[in-house]
Amino acid sequence: KITNSRIKNTFQAIVAASTLEINPKMSTSTTPPPVPKPVVFATSGLGGMIGWAIVHPANTTAVRMSLASMQGTKFSFSTMIKENGVMSLYDGLAAGLWRQVFYATTRFGLFEVCRDKLHDIRGKTDFAGRVVVGAATGATAALISCPMEVATVRMSNDATLPAAERRNYKGMYDVVKRVYTEEGVKAFWRGATPFAQRAALVGVFQVATLDQFKELYAHHLNQKKNSIPNVFCAAMTSGLIYSIATIPLEASKNRMAVQKADPVTGKFPYTGTLQTIRKVSANEGVLALYNGFLPYYIRCGGHTVSMFIAVQILRDYYTSMQ
Repeated sequence: KITNSRIKNTFQAIVAASTLEINPKMSTSTTPPPVPKPVVFATSGLGGMIGWAIVHPANTTAVRMSLASMQGTKFSFSTMIKENGVMSLYDGLAAGLWRQVFYATTRFGLFEVCRDKLHDIRGKTDFAGRVVVGAATGATAALISCPMEVATVRMSNDATLPAAERRNYKGMYDVVKRVYTEEGVKAFWRGATPFAQRAALVGVFQVATLDQFKELYAHHLNQKKNSIPNVFCAAMTSGLIYSIATIPLEASKNRMAVQKADPVTGKFPYTGTLQTIRKVSANEGVLALYNGFLPYYIRCGGHTVSMFIAVQILRDYYTSMQ
């Protein structure tokens, strides 16, 4: 039977392990036995999918707000709901969930494996090691999951395009099939560079700030460190910082993922991260890179919290069955 006390203890253990506050080779009275590596990867992926199902509407809103100025329109949430319906917020959900299969499984599962391996080699796991592992596994996961990211962005934004410019995708399989046949394999990695750069920065900022904010809130708000309220507050504050730092990369990735080649020259308007940022800043203003910031922040912080809770429940269930 899964008790509230066991869920709470397991949640604290998973969060502590994710930021390496404890020696990964040590155990405490509240830490369950280490789960097998396949379970680590499986629960990371499933937890990511559950968390994404919760925050996908925020992601859809963020994508549409981010790309509105690119399309020469002004975003209105009420107009979007009126024209496309509430369920349009879930456009691209299937692709988003498949993205988590690759992204969350690789990023968080590989993080734990690489962290433990680094500890075996060096005999310690310090802050610098955590930052390097967080950045490397984040970038690796982004490159692996980029095809699903392209599909998610396109499906999320297609309904807001003028009728003549819509691709009218019928579903995730249709996106994958048409991108492959109409644009080639390389199109699946369009925007991969800013996506990988963003993922690396997220890994660095989460490692660098999450634990510090947990300490801060524990001290000033008298929260128990690693309790659910403590992790929620720390994750949302950490999410605010890395959202500010990474949203220009997110905007670049979105534009590169949905762009079409010029019918005359055959060239794409956006060719790289810096070129995209410079072009958008020059033509639309720097603030255009921050369009959709609020829903993007809700997505970042919300996914971190909901994913950790989901992973905690799944691993607790696995432990209870042993």
